Amino acid sequence: MIIDDDPDVHSATMFALHDLKILSRNLHFLHAYTTAEARQILIHQEDIAVVLLDVVMEKDNTGLQLVTFIRDTLNRRDIRIILRTGQAGYAPEIDAIRDFDINDYKNKTELTQAKLFTAVTSAIRSYQQIRIISSNNESLELIVGAGSLLMTVNTLPSFSKLLLDYIIELLQIDVEGFVCITNISTYDQNVEYETQLGPRVIVTTEKFENYANKFLALNGQTNELQLVQKALFEQRHLFHSQQTALYLSNLNGSAIVIYLDQSLEEAPYARHMIELFCSNASVCLQNVMLNSKMHNLAFHDPLTGLANRLQLLQNLQQILHSQQRADSVLALIDINHFAETNDALGHRFGDVLLHSVGQRLREHFADNCKIARIGNDIFALLGHEEIVSPKLVLSLFSTPFSVENQSVQLSVSLGLLRLCDYELSAPDALKDANIALKRTKSDLRSDHTYFTREMGVEIRERVRMMHALRAAFEAERLYIVYQPQVEIGSGKPFGVEALLRWKNDDGELIPPDQFIPIAEYSGLIVNIGEWVLRTACFELVRISELGFQQFRMAVNVSQAQFMHPLFLQMLKRALTDSGISPQNLELEITESMAMTDPELVIANLEKIKEMGVRISIDDFGTGFSSLSQLQKLKVNKLKIDRAFINDICIGTDEGSIAKMIIELSQSLQLEVIAEGVENQLQADTLRTFGCHHAQGFLFAKPKNKNDLYSWLEQHI
Repeated sequence: MIIDDDPDVHSATMFALHDLKILSRNLHFLHAYTTAEARQILIHQEDIAVVLLDVVMEKDNTGLQLVTFIRDTLNRRDIRIILRTGQAGYAPEIDAIRDFDINDYKNKTELTQAKLFTAVTSAIRSYQQIRIISSNNESLELIVGAGSLLMTVNTLPSFSKLLLDYIIELLQIDVEGFVCITNISTYDQNVEYETQLGPRVIVTTEKFENYANKFLALNGQTNELQLVQKALFEQRHLFHSQQTALYLSNLNGSAIVIYLDQSLEEAPYARHMIELFCSNASVCLQNVMLNSKMHNLAFHDPLTGLANRLQLLQNLQQILHSQQRADSVLALIDINHFAETNDALGHRFGDVLLHSVGQRLREHFADNCKIARIGNDIFALLGHEEIVSPKLVLSLFSTPFSVENQSVQLSVSLGLLRLCDYELSAPDALKDANIALKRTKSDLRSDHTYFTREMGVEIRERVRMMHALRAAFEAERLYIVYQPQVEIGSGKPFGVEALLRWKNDDGELIPPDQFIPIAEYSGLIVNIGEWVLRTACFELVRISELGFQQFRMAVNVSQAQFMHPLFLQMLKRALTDSGISPQNLELEITESMAMTDPELVIANLEKIKEMGVRISIDDFGTGFSSLSQLQKLKVNKLKIDRAFINDICIGTDEGSIAKMIIELSQSLQLEVIAEGVENQLQADTLRTFGCHHAQGFLFAKPKNKNDLYSWLEQHI
């Protein structure tokens, strides 16, 4: 009922609400333009649900007088009254809210279509509930209690069971039935949705146990299936002469249908109570669906529908504490070169491929194993060792996958862990299986690896050393020694090589070949390398002050450091800050590093050469570089690896490889230096080959800076 002296308000209100359906029913409007008209309609019309009442009409308090008339004179406590005022600040809003039984108080200017829609919908629902609930306090308590309890349920089976139990209790008659849900993919990630034929039955009473956990074919011919189909199609409750179907829906597009084998046609009160209950339950359904969806996001992979890492850890923990542990195996499956496939064919293609892999694993292992996707292209199997075997798993990938009309052949690497004597937790088990997987990936000769205790000791020692190295660097416990480089004939020094050293807290010297790879693996080498370079540059300044003006400082540069996007800036900053002459600085890169990304290396080397800095290839002869590539690098010097120097003493060919490298450097007009020279025979032989520069214990061991100063003063 609209009570207002302004016809435009009537027209605007009807226009805003003309399409509104509440409780599956259209609105019917009554109009009063004066207080007298309103009183007459209110006296004679018993079925008014909502009154939209203008506060100020003939007088300032006309609207409030009508409120008193409705509540006190007519004793109509069920009508929902919404006061509206067009004179904000003049109408007694605070007094009205305090002193009168009204349900809402709104300024007309704030009642947009959406807000009016909401206010009327809420009021009519409230009216309907009051009319029904007031007829029976017991039902009221039951429905309120049910609503509270249903809001706390987190799973659809539990929710559906409560629904059926409460309906049976509300009806207070012998009734049998079942509950089914559509769009099951919104909560159940373990179902193949493409093959779904209809709603899935979640809960049944004893009579319908044969339907339990089954999909209902909606073309079925039984009376109950036909009624369920009709309720879903028409999206409403159906009350037939011998059966009933109740329809609940939520905002996600899922719907629940409750089938009852009893009619409610002759029980209007029961129908009203059930409709009210279902209305409240629909709100609760939204809540349980959100909880179910959150549960699935927490425990399932949305792309494949398989369990995710968290669910796998739970399953793994259960098995580790059960008798199944004795013969169970955890296997991690990594798709080889998946990143390249993804980059070449697109992420959508990659997603479809991953889904196909998950589907094939499900087809072969779902009945016997736990399956999960725990990383981008890493899957996991957890089950009996006879089933989770490398031979069986690898055989699944012998057949190509068909993706978007393309045949894709995949290969995989496996990391396996036997749980029979495993004593650590589920997260540790997953880590150890991953260690085995990484071992497989690094060993090109094998497609699977079982984890061993030795692997665990090795990786944990590496992690321990990584943390210790970081702590040592931050505490400034790393230091640099300098090994002189000399002319073989005269023994006169012309440069030094800066070498990084580390003593642990116990004073033990950690060999560089142990901690440098760890520094590179962890990324710490970038910061350490910058510190070494800057320290060496400033040390060169002090050496020049001793009188060694054309003295060279050789500094090793790791691959991670050299490829870092800020390396050139860091190098330029070290030169500028120290003020050294760039041609006195020599950067040593390894041969294998130079071949990793030749184009990038060549580009960086050209920029370094433009700065005036010299380049040397360290450990030359141990890699597999081509001569053409070597010419493109335009380096200044080759350093012969100590392994070839040792051959001069122990080899029957008397150092032929060293001789070949020296002749190659002469042909390419490159300087050459030998490292690891430890005796006079080696030095003399190198001179006869044409190599005149060397470093090694024969001439001087690596020295700290103070010892270096003394040594240099003795060899000026």
